[in-house]
Amino acid sequence: MQITPKHKGGNNNNMKNSTMMSKTIIRKILVTYTYVTIWILLSGSVIIFNKYILDKKLYNWPFPLSLTMIHMGFSSILSFLLIKVFKLCELPNNMSTSYYFSSIVPIGVLYALSLWSSNSAYIYLSVSFIQMLKALMPVMVYTLNVFLKTQRFEAKIMTNMIVISIGVAIAAYGEAKFDIYGVLLQIVALVFESTRLVLIDMLLKSKGINLNPVTSLYYIAPSCFVFLSIPWFLVEFPILWRKTVGFEVDFVVFTSNCVCAFGLNLAVFLLVGKTSALTMNVAGVVKDWLLIAISWSVIKDTITEVNLMGYFLAFLGVLYYKGLGFQKLKAEEALKKEEEGHCVDDEETKKLLVGEKEIDWVNNNNKKNDDTQN
Repeated sequence: MQITPKHKGGNNNNMKNSTMMSKTIIRKILVTYTYVTIWILLSGSVIIFNKYILDKKLYNWPFPLSLTMIHMGFSSILSFLLIKVFKLCELPNNMSTSYYFSSIVPIGVLYALSLWSSNSAYIYLSVSFIQMLKALMPVMVYTLNVFLKTQRFEAKIMTNMIVISIGVAIAAYGEAKFDIYGVLLQIVALVFESTRLVLIDMLLKSKGINLNPVTSLYYIAPSCFVFLSIPWFLVEFPILWRKTVGFEVDFVVFTSNCVCAFGLNLAVFLLVGKTSALTMNVAGVVKDWLLIAISWSVIKDTITEVNLMGYFLAFLGVLYYKGLGFQKLKAEEALKKEEEGHCVDDEETKKLLVGEKEIDWVNNNNKKNDDTQN
């Protein structure tokens, strides 16, 4: 049977469309992996750079308050230029002065305390062990949300949080260079950071104010700088003045460090904007393991088998928790589609959104109404 030219043209068009779709998918994958790679490199660079500057055995400049203030001052100037001069992004219209002082400033203070504490921990702990302790972040965020009644208590999630905590405890037990003061500093940093994340949901997102990393720095970095200047004058300024006699600072080292720190925020802006929050979470898991490997191979930190066993247990718990978060994300997307006129037929999706008991209650009520009508 002979094929007509019309069918040939149709086949050619299908092949062209298929080729174009393949190229688009490949381009999207390449862009995603490029952004992920940049973010991982910058994130790891900032952590290792901070460790290098603060560690007494390396650069030997153990002034975490000063380093945090340098970062905040640098970020304040650059974020101002990017928003006001280069018009990279727009500021929210509903940000009043009273709202800034009642909501943004408290978040900025918590951010400053978190950075100060976490940077201080680098003086006493290894990079690998700090990454292991950071696995406690979901535990603190979930516990605080439950305590403030902004999230439902679920036995399976709390059991998972206990598993993560046990894993971190095992990792701490196996730490070769355990320092209780460093551990307390890192725990305090996690408490401040988890409180900050919960407040962002309560004070900003609930009011419809969404800040990206650049606009966040525009508002928060100046308040961090001002707040940190008070303890800096009392704690580190006298020591720096006696030690350096006029602040002899290596501008190449500190400028490079600030550029990396600010570049990391831009990378987050690009990664979340061009991909998704889920991609960033997955990339974060990869980054943590890479940092542990670099800490062991390059910085020559001691990592024991007990360390790895404990962190692997905690890692599995964090992975499970992030998986639940991904399911919730899918459920929220399904809800948006429903609001746009589409119907959510998946019973599991509904349960994720409003809870199993509520779904059963709705179904029972619908059944009673049907019986009444009949």
